[in-house]
Amino acid sequence: MAKPGQKPVAAISGLGFSTLSRKPAGTTRELAAVAIEAAINDAGLKKTAIDGLLINRSPLSTSEELPLRLQNDLGLHDLSLLAHVDSEGSSAVQIIQYAALAIAQGLANHVVCVFADSPVKPQGGGESFAIGLPISGIDGWEDQQGFVSAIAAYALVAQRHMTTYGTREEDLAAYAMSCREWAMRSPQAFLKKPLTLTDYLASPHIVWPFRVLDCAFPVNGAIAVIVTSVAEAQSGPNPPVYIHGMGQGHKGRSGLRGDDLVITTGAALAAERAYRNAGVTANQITACEFYDAFSFSGIMSLEEYGFCQRGEAAAFITAGHTRPGGKLPVNTGGGHLSGFYLQGMTPVAEGIIQVRGTGEGRQVERNDLILVTGSGGCFDYHACLLLSPHASLS
Repeated sequence: MAKPGQKPVAAISGLGFSTLSRKPAGTTRELAAVAIEAAINDAGLKKTAIDGLLINRSPLSTSEELPLRLQNDLGLHDLSLLAHVDSEGSSAVQIIQYAALAIAQGLANHVVCVFADSPVKPQGGGESFAIGLPISGIDGWEDQQGFVSAIAAYALVAQRHMTTYGTREEDLAAYAMSCREWAMRSPQAFLKKPLTLTDYLASPHIVWPFRVLDCAFPVNGAIAVIVTSVAEAQSGPNPPVYIHGMGQGHKGRSGLRGDDLVITTGAALAAERAYRNAGVTANQITACEFYDAFSFSGIMSLEEYGFCQRGEAAAFITAGHTRPGGKLPVNTGGGHLSGFYLQGMTPVAEGIIQVRGTGEGRQVERNDLILVTGSGGCFDYHACLLLSPHASLS
């Protein structure tokens, strides 16, 4: 149970989007500026009120695509907080954590947190993600072995989980179909055609066991949020989104035999700290917005964040518990698979929408406490938030 009188760390007062597109739609800097302006307007603030800017760019992009000079593009002056944070897919959650901590310590009052990316080129998005993801600790090994893109590394972990716990391709399909059901209710989702098991099994394999429909759907775009104090958020035009718990977990690896990311990852550590800080347990969480660049990521998240025992998440999903009407709604906007992939800002944005109660056809019945996660590398870097419409969880 929550500790009596426990207060949130900070609150989110603004949310802004650029256009989201599968076609080139401006430079990454331009997209970021549009999203930031939208978030400032959504919070009911003037630009002069912003005194912090935290930037998360894709690890696939260069520093010039989204530089600290974004401050100048926006005409922001006299900032007391300015940084770029890179912890790969966990960064979007992390910058919100750092903004909340800065506000709690009086370092800033209104902090913009932004992610922007333009991975989809005229020829498609595949080339942007065709890079070796270092998992061995041996420079160049991934490229030599044909590990081009994160999918190869994630596939190895999925194969180990399947061997250890009996997870099947049909279980991956069940997760993908659950996400698609949610996407069909979301105006922002890109993939809304009903998805059956037959459709899933007909989609081509990329790296076994992953098929095309197990993988994220990248878009060009930007999302920004405004983090502020509880008092400031309560005087704004939108229902405050209170930040009650935060956690990170980065287990580390040696790259040698004996490392076992299937048994446990840093997500379990992030969960333990967030739950402890908020004074809650996993049983009190009413919905989840996971970072799920691959279908298997959803299975791992359910286990690592304490909703299922290891090896039991697949059965939980196939029983329909994560779908609309299920007892634990997961990725209510369609997630990365059917909604859109803007790395860690996809689950962040959907978590805010759900807490505000503005999810329209996909709004969950109970939004009392929502878990939002980020994950980077190959289950290497983890961060999470506990968001609520309630100033007190007791």
